Amino acid sequence: KFCGKGELVIFLHGIGGNKNNWDQNLPEISKYFLCVAWDTRGYGESDDYDGPLNFNDVIEDLKKVIFHFKKKEAVIVGLSMGGQIACFFYEKYPSLVKSLILCDTHFGLNNLNMNEIKNFINSRKDPLINGKEPKDIAKKVAESLIGNKCNKTALNKLIESISMLHKESYIKTIDASFAKTHAHIFKIINVPTLI
Repeated sequence: KFCGKGELVIFLHGIGGNKNNWDQNLPEISKYFLCVAWDTRGYGESDDYDGPLNFNDVIEDLKKVIFHFKKKEAVIVGLSMGGQIACFFYEKYPSLVKSLILCDTHFGLNNLNMNEIKNFINSRKDPLINGKEPKDIAKKVAESLIGNKCNKTALNKLIESISMLHKESYIKTIDASFAKTHAHIFKIINVPTLI
């Protein structure tokens, strides 16, 4: 999904999302920039894939998006898992990143409580492995993520987003996101960054 013109801004959704999570942002921001909201592989309208998720493949996908729009760099906006992807991308291709906006993300497993990680994984993955579909866990997961449960519009949009997840890809993303190999991302960011 893309709109606008000018400098490239790429929006990366979170682990329970898709490109539609940016629908309220794109109309306003595209007045000034070329905005692209993507579906990470295995999400939304993107194809599923064989084998485990490899974030290096996702990084290469992101590089292709920048080159597809014939740009030399982009502002990368990452929400949650999208922030992780933005950081991995910056670590590998710093010259392609003009600036970063990292929303509600973390910087590796060393900064997270292991009990929180286990609870996150179990609450999302176990019901799916045991036969439920994303739509069956969407309300409970959405309520655990959203700050203001009284904002029914936002809550319903999040429930809809989680309901649309590709079950197998989501499970593989959970495994890849919390793998020990991603325990450390980087130490220094040398581009303007909003956290």
